[in-house]
Amino acid sequence: MSVNVNRSVSDQFYRYKMPRLIAKVEGKGNGIKTVIVNMVDVAKALNRPPTYPTKFFGCELGAQTQFDTKNDRYIVNGSHEANKLQDMLDGFIRKFVLCTECDNPETDLHVNPKKQTIGTSCKACGNRGMLDTRHKLCTFILKNPPESNDSGSASAKKEKEKKNRKKDKENGSGGGEAGNHGEFDAPEAVDRDDDDEDWAEETTEEAQRRRMEEISDHAKNLTLSEDLEKPLEERVNLFYNFVKQKKENRTIDGADKDILAEAERLDVKAMGPLILSELLFDENIREQIKKYKRHFLRFCHNNKKAQKYLMGGFECVVKLHQVQLLPRVPIILKDLYDADLLEEDVIFAWAEKVSKKYVSKELAKEIHAKAAPFVKWLKEAEEESEGSEEEEEEEDENVEVVYSSSARELKVETVKAETPEKEEDDIDIDAI
Repeated sequence: MSVNVNRSVSDQFYRYKMPRLIAKVEGKGNGIKTVIVNMVDVAKALNRPPTYPTKFFGCELGAQTQFDTKNDRYIVNGSHEANKLQDMLDGFIRKFVLCTECDNPETDLHVNPKKQTIGTSCKACGNRGMLDTRHKLCTFILKNPPESNDSGSASAKKEKEKKNRKKDKENGSGGGEAGNHGEFDAPEAVDRDDDDEDWAEETTEEAQRRRMEEISDHAKNLTLSEDLEKPLEERVNLFYNFVKQKKENRTIDGADKDILAEAERLDVKAMGPLILSELLFDENIREQIKKYKRHFLRFCHNNKKAQKYLMGGFECVVKLHQVQLLPRVPIILKDLYDADLLEEDVIFAWAEKVSKKYVSKELAKEIHAKAAPFVKWLKEAEEESEGSEEEEEEEDENVEVVYSSSARELKVETVKAETPEKEEDDIDIDAI
C-alpha cells in the first residue's frame, strides 16, 4: 500500500507516492532488532540512499543501526513498531527531503566535504538552500555523501552516441569510426555542459547575494559535528569564550536567547549558570542578579541540576570577593530565591552537605555557617505555610451549605463543633 510522501497533504491524487514502511522484529532479549524490509523501495521514492533514513531512526531513538547493502537489510537495534517508524520518517522527509519553498520532494543533496556544508536544490521550483547541520544525521551525511550521477551521465552519453550513429547509418552518411567520432566531438562537449549545473543562474548578482546570505546564516552551525565530538571540558571552554566575547562586545544584555542556544548546541545547558556566574557576577552581585535575571532564568527554570551549578558558581564568586561577600551570604541567597533562580529543595539539599567541589572545605563551612539563618528562616516559613493550609482545611470542614426552599440564595453557615455534655454524677441514694 502506498502513501503520500508528504503525509500532511491529504489529496488522493497527489503525484508523489511511496510504499508504506514495513518493519519486522527479529531476535530476543539483548539481541532483539527491527529489520526495515522495504527500506530500499522507500528510499528510492524519496531519492535518498537507504542508509540515511535508517541512520535517522537510530539518531532519534538513540539506537545503533546496521546496514547490509548486499542483501538489502537495514536494521535498527531494539523492538520498534512500523507505525512509530512511519511517523519518524515524516520528520526525516520534512528536514531532508521536502523543498523549503514549494514542499515538493524533488530535491537533491550537494555535499561539500571541505566546507562541511550540505546544500539542497529543487528540480521543481529551482530553489537552492543549505541544510541546518545541527542534526546528528548531518555528520553521517558529510562522511557518507550521496553517490554522484557521473556514471549515470556517462552511460547516458554513450546511449546518445549509439542513437546518433544509428541515425547516421540510416541517413546513409559514410565515413569510418574516426569520422563519426570527429563529428560527435562538439555535441559531446555540449551534452557535458548541459548535464552540469546551470552556471548562468549562479553567476547573477542576485543569486550570488542570496547564496552569501545563506552561507552566513548557517556559518555558525558548520562545525557542529566536530564540536559535539569534543570532550566536555573543551565544549565548556567554547561556551565560556562565546559568553566572554558577548560581554567584551557589550552585547550581553540582549543576548540571553543566543547564549541559551549556544549552550544547547554544545550540550552544556546544565552547566550554563556556573559559567554565567563567573563572567557576570562580582562584588556587586545583588544588582547583577536583577540585571541578568532573564539570562539565568532561561537555564534555571524547572531545572534543578542547573540550579545546583548556580550554587557552585555562587560559592566561586564568594571565594573571589570573600571580604565583601562572605558577610552578605544570607542576603544574596535570599535575592537568588526571590528571583526564582533557586528552589527550596535545592537550597535545603545544599545546606545539608558541605562540599569542597568549588571552594576549600574551610571556606565552604564558613559559607554554610553564614547561610544558616536564611536556611532556618526558609524552613520556618515553609512550616508556617503548611500549618496555615491545615487550618484552612479544618475551617472548610466546619462550613455547611444550607438550602431553604423559601430562600432565593444559598446561605453558608459556620457550624460549631458539638461538645459532648458532661454526664451527671450518679447519685448515691443511701447517702441521702
